Amino acid sequence: MKPLDPRLLRHARSARRYIVTTALTGTATALLVVAQAVLISRAVAPVITGAAPPASAATGLVGALALVLVCRVLVLHVQETQAHRAATGTVVELRRQVLEHAGALGPRWQALHGPSTATLLTRGLEDLQPYFTRYLPQLLLAATVTPMTALVMLVQDVPSTIAVAVTVPLIPVFMVLIGRLTQKHSEERLAAMDRLGGQVLDLLAGLPTLKALGREQGPGRRVAELGGAYNRTTMQTLKVAFLSGAVLEFITTLSVAIIAVEVGFRLLYGRMDLATGLLVIMIAPEVYQPLRQVGFHFHASANGVAAAQAVFEVLGTAPPERGRQGAPDLREAVIELDGLWVQARGAWAPAALSATIAPGRLVALTGPSGAGKTTTALVLLSLLAADRGAVHVVTPDGTRTDLADIDPASWWAQVSWVPQRPVIVPGTIADNVVGPERAASWGQDPPPALVEAARATGLDEVVAALPLGWRTPVGQAGAGLSVGQRQRLALTRALVDSTALIVLDEPTAHLDAVSEAHVLAGVEALRAAGRTVVVVAHRRALISRADDVVVVSSSPLEDAEEAGR
Repeated sequence: MKPLDPRLLRHARSARRYIVTTALTGTATALLVVAQAVLISRAVAPVITGAAPPASAATGLVGALALVLVCRVLVLHVQETQAHRAATGTVVELRRQVLEHAGALGPRWQALHGPSTATLLTRGLEDLQPYFTRYLPQLLLAATVTPMTALVMLVQDVPSTIAVAVTVPLIPVFMVLIGRLTQKHSEERLAAMDRLGGQVLDLLAGLPTLKALGREQGPGRRVAELGGAYNRTTMQTLKVAFLSGAVLEFITTLSVAIIAVEVGFRLLYGRMDLATGLLVIMIAPEVYQPLRQVGFHFHASANGVAAAQAVFEVLGTAPPERGRQGAPDLREAVIELDGLWVQARGAWAPAALSATIAPGRLVALTGPSGAGKTTTALVLLSLLAADRGAVHVVTPDGTRTDLADIDPASWWAQVSWVPQRPVIVPGTIADNVVGPERAASWGQDPPPALVEAARATGLDEVVAALPLGWRTPVGQAGAGLSVGQRQRLALTRALVDSTALIVLDEPTAHLDAVSEAHVLAGVEALRAAGRTVVVVAHRRALISRADDVVVVSSSPLEDAEEAGR
């Protein structure tokens, strides 16, 4: 475990700026500490010995001391301010990079690491806050203040410097011993937090089903157990932190006491002048202070570095290779599934799937649950790569292009995706259908194309029944709308968009007869507009309207090996 991981500086620009700023403020702090000790010793020693300096000289020393104190306060203010800004900026940068990289890794990786990544992005990265605001400044001060004050002590008094040289190495030794234990507890704490976060996410996702079955109380015990495990590991980390602080406090106090005693004896026997003795005694604690604070805040380093390590593991995972060719015009191209095999959930689903999707047709993917219908849709969306076989795009002139060779951005520009739970963000209905910018440019009345699309999908009835019409706000995930109304909104959004290929995942699932009729009308409106529609379907009412029906099936893993031979 590295207290300052170079990868953190490579991935976070805020961290790089902060290191430079803290190095400068650390150097300024060291100079001010030495200046303060010198001024105090030069002002106090003559008063004690009876050789008080003239009033003008004393006034100058006091004024200079006041200036030094003000400068120390300003430097500390800059350091604290920059620490909080750097911590916030670094967390934001790393969070954005992890989100973008997790999206690039695709749904297969997200299915395995989604809960732990969500926990890392929310609570885990917050451990970098104390790392930046407490530990890292002290680490840099130990690299600047300690050597500079030790150098001043060497110039002023060699015996005291020898005492420092003998006792200072004890602090890193104990830090290493304590750090090994702290690292263990920090890793256990992060693992417990991952388990708790994953359990809570799974519980929230399945809460409606559990509520319907009357089993919503059962998972509460498991969450309570994980919460207790997290609390125990956190308390163990805090115990180690407090004990380490006590041990390091004892070592530094004893070391300063040794220096004070030997300086006192030499003052008593007249082997050292009072000004030098005061200077050495005031500087000695400053030599140990940064090292002591480094050890005291070491648990912040352990938690922060553990979180950063988890971030780097995500960022270090190589995303699947993407194509670079531009996508052909899907309004004219034919999509061919050639012997498609995808490994999912311990089986091949789909297995040996071959089909042709002609432009402008409604194609229904059917088959039993777990056969790989949604997986086939993800492959068509270029979100998931085929393990065997391929998806080819054939243009009217006969050119065949493998989907794996096509730039996903150019492909997605021509594709719309309507999942079972459409993505609806907080805002108005108009914002979710056409986007905030286009909705803001309407004025009072929506454009005719939107009105026609809403009439085709039945969304116009929903809008007419709402008090604010198109300007009615909806909450996260469509809160305020029923399941059927959300599907109508998503279909209207796809109909208004100009994409050539529409992929729908069971749009009529969990709908009553009235809502299903509106959704079916919306699907037919998409086909009537000349769009290619691929729909995952279970219900016969939707399958009967399809131009082509593709049956998707799965098979055990060993079947693919035999097919390959």
